[in-house]
Amino acid sequence: MLKALGIFQRATADQLWRMMRPGDRHDRITRDTLNALKDSGLVRVETRLESGHQLWVLTEKGHKEAKPLLPKNVRISALRKLEYDDEGRPQQADGYDEHAAAVTSTAAVLTGAGYGTPLSWQTEIGHRLPYGYTQYADLTMRAPDAGVPAMLLEVDRVTEPVDDLVQKVRRYAEWFELLAPKADPNHERAARHEGAAVHAFRLWSRLYPATDREGYVPVAFVFTGKTVAQRASRMRRLEQAARRYFAGEPYPGQGSGITAVNYHQAVPVVVTELERITADPAGAAGTVWRRLGRDEWQTLTQALDNPDGDRLYAVQWEQARRRQAERKAAAREAQRPVCTRCGNKLTDDRWQSIRQSSWRSEGDDLCGSCLHEHYEQVQAEKDARREAEEAADREAAEAERKKSRGLFGRRR
Repeated sequence: MLKALGIFQRATADQLWRMMRPGDRHDRITRDTLNALKDSGLVRVETRLESGHQLWVLTEKGHKEAKPLLPKNVRISALRKLEYDDEGRPQQADGYDEHAAAVTSTAAVLTGAGYGTPLSWQTEIGHRLPYGYTQYADLTMRAPDAGVPAMLLEVDRVTEPVDDLVQKVRRYAEWFELLAPKADPNHERAARHEGAAVHAFRLWSRLYPATDREGYVPVAFVFTGKTVAQRASRMRRLEQAARRYFAGEPYPGQGSGITAVNYHQAVPVVVTELERITADPAGAAGTVWRRLGRDEWQTLTQALDNPDGDRLYAVQWEQARRRQAERKAAAREAQRPVCTRCGNKLTDDRWQSIRQSSWRSEGDDLCGSCLHEHYEQVQAEKDARREAEEAADREAAEAERKKSRGLFGRRR
C-alpha cells in the first residue's frame, strides 16, 4: 500500500483493491489495511469524493517510509501536506480532478489484469524535445512478463481537442527519433535501412527496454467519459489524423506480391476505453484494445504484435524469390535446344558443353545419346569403308598373283 501511494500519490480503496488484490471479491481487506496504516500514522484520508469514496494519501511519516521501499528508478510522488485553517483545524483538500482519478483507475485495472505490479508504473515522465517542449506521459508501464516491456499511456476524458492528441503522437514520434549522446549521425542514417539496427543509435533505447517487436515504444490512449458514440468518434478522428505516425512504410518490392509493412520507425498506437475494460469479464486482459489502422478489437499483446510486419515480409520475400527463380527457370527452359534427331531437349550438361565451346562443331544440334549414336554410326561407316578398301586391296593383290602365275606357265 505504501509503495502504491508513493507512486500514485492519491488513491481510493477501490483503486488500490483492483491494483493490489484483484483476486478478492471486494475491497474489504484493502480498507482494513488502510485503516491499520492510518492507526499507525502512515496514511490519512485527504477528502471524500462525490462518489462517496475516501481518497487516501501518505502522511509525512508514511512518505518517509515509502521512499526507501521503492526501487531507485521509480520516482516517489510529492507529499500531499496536510493543511490547516486559521483556527488550526485540518482542511479538506481539493484539486483531485477526474483526470487524476482516471489515471489511477487505468493503472489499477491493468495491474489487476496481470500487467505488472504497482512498481511497474510511473506517472508524469517527461520526454524533452530539442525545441524546449516536454511531452509528459500520464503513465509509463513496464510489464515484460505480460509481453509488454514498456508502454506509454495517455488518459483522455474526451475533453481535449483531437488535434491535441495528434500532436502528442507527433511529439512522441519526434522524441523517439532523437539521437543518443555521442551517436554517429552518419551511422544512424545508414542503419535506417537495416530495420531494428537503427534503434541502437536512438535516445529512447537508453531509457526504455527493447520492445521485442518492430517499432518504437507503443503509445496507448485510454478514453473515458461522455458517451460511447463520442468516444468512438474520437478514436476514428485520431486514427485519420495521426496515420502518418503509426502506419509504417511499405517494404520494397510491392509489385512483386509483397504487402508487408515496415514498422521499424513507426509509433504503435492502441486505444481502449475505461468503460470497455471494466465491462469485460477479463478486464484489461480481454479483447478491449484496438490498434489504430485495424478494425478488430484484440488483446493488448495481439494489438501490439505485427503479423503483417517482418514475419510476413520474410514469408513473402521467400515466395517472391521462389517465383522469380521459377520465372527464370521457365525462361531458360524455353531457350533450351531440342535434339534434331530424337526431338528431346538437351540436358543441362550437354547444353553447357555446347555453350562453353567457342566454335560450332558437328553434332551440336544433338543430345548426348544421339551424339553417341552419331559417333558410333560415323565410326561404323569408317570401319566399313576401311574393311571394303582392305578387301579390294586383297582382291587386287590376288588377281595380280594369279596373272603372274599364268604368264610363267605359258613360257614353259
